[in-house]
Amino acid sequence: MIVWLASYPKSGNTWVRLFLESLLYSDTNKIDINNTRIKQFPLREHFRDLKIDENNIHEFISNCIVCQERLNLDNSIKIFKTHNALWKSGKYSFTNENNTNGVIHVVRDPRNVITSLKNHFGSENYDEAFKFITNEKQYIGSRFDNKNNNLPTVISSWSNHYNSWKKMKKNYLLIKYERLLNHPENEFDKIIKFLNNNLNLNFSESKIQRAIKNCNFDDLKKEEKINGFKEAAIDRNGHKRKFFYLGPKNDWKIILNKINTDNIENAFRNEMMELGYL
Repeated sequence: MIVWLASYPKSGNTWVRLFLESLLYSDTNKIDINNTRIKQFPLREHFRDLKIDENNIHEFISNCIVCQERLNLDNSIKIFKTHNALWKSGKYSFTNENNTNGVIHVVRDPRNVITSLKNHFGSENYDEAFKFITNEKQYIGSRFDNKNNNLPTVISSWSNHYNSWKKMKKNYLLIKYERLLNHPENEFDKIIKFLNNNLNLNFSESKIQRAIKNCNFDDLKKEEKINGFKEAAIDRNGHKRKFFYLGPKNDWKIILNKINTDNIENAFRNEMMELGYL
């Protein structure tokens, strides 16, 4: 059964994944950001045994559940990172409760998401980034790029993404990035309790504290500077952009102008009010 670590891009998913990687798979809590056991879904390798053309979008969509059923044949718990919305296409969907043990859903204020997105995807300006975050048909990745192990990720708009995953009520945990930033011990404790309750895992306090320390943003940023980060996006000139960019220094109140702010708040008002961002 799968535990989904789900979020819209640039919302803290990688931070939480590295914390879990440190906690679950490292005796010393040390982590290599370029070599983790918690992978994303979907990857091409997940579909190869199905003998389908994963470059065909219909075959890809119609086999996501089939692929997960095969992955779950070993009856073990596995954690997958995903930026996919919980999409539906006709009779097909990204996942279902039969293949899901639970969901850790990380959400971030879209006024800060857009500043990170602009850097990550190399948008020319905030108008372009705004079109990205409000596009209900938005996807990332290319199904025709065979050099990339990734498959297309259907993310939709920020609001659709949030609303889709909150419908998954089976062992659902909502984590707000802002609380994670300001009160990391409290929020990571929620994640640990989630793991304890659903996966019957137990961790010592010292191991938990080491895992939190090892995922310090500044340390991750330094490691990227030294060793690079294979998940960093490529800009239009073919250069890798910084993945660990502003982190705690990303403050929409300073970065965005009033027009940018008003556009986002008007587009996502209901969801932002529900989450306490307005």
